[in-house]
Amino acid sequence: MRQSIFLRICAGSLWAFTAASTFATTQTDERLLNCEVTYAGQTQNIVVAPTQDPYPHASVRIRNRFRFKAVMVQGADVTPRIGIYVYLETPQQPMLIQHVLLEPPYPEPSQHPRVDLLGEQRLYAGPLERELIYRCFLEQATP
Repeated sequence: MRQSIFLRICAGSLWAFTAASTFATTQTDERLLNCEVTYAGQTQNIVVAPTQDPYPHASVRIRNRFRFKAVMVQGADVTPRIGIYVYLETPQQPMLIQHVLLEPPYPEPSQHPRVDLLGEQRLYAGPLERELIYRCFLEQATP
């Protein structure tokens, strides 16, 4: 008798955990990562959808001075995270100058459908101290 009650409690707890995980994943899956990257007075919007495999995603060239890569990893068998990588273009190879790793829980939107994750980031690199400015937001995906 005790064993069957114990099994029912375990099964009920597992069901509740699975339902909560599914709800949390569904809520997060509806959001996109949108980064506004500015260099030399020109701004580019880089929109990133959730993925389970971040490695094939290429970096975006910013006027042959920088490279910018953002990935939003989600899925059943992966650790959820947001990674932002900024590289300086050099003659030999791109050189990593900033890596940001954000893990859940991510901020929830209060009244706006868009949440600022890091605030404005200003990076200076290279012999002439070139400036790259970016800001990344989590925002609701439009259906």
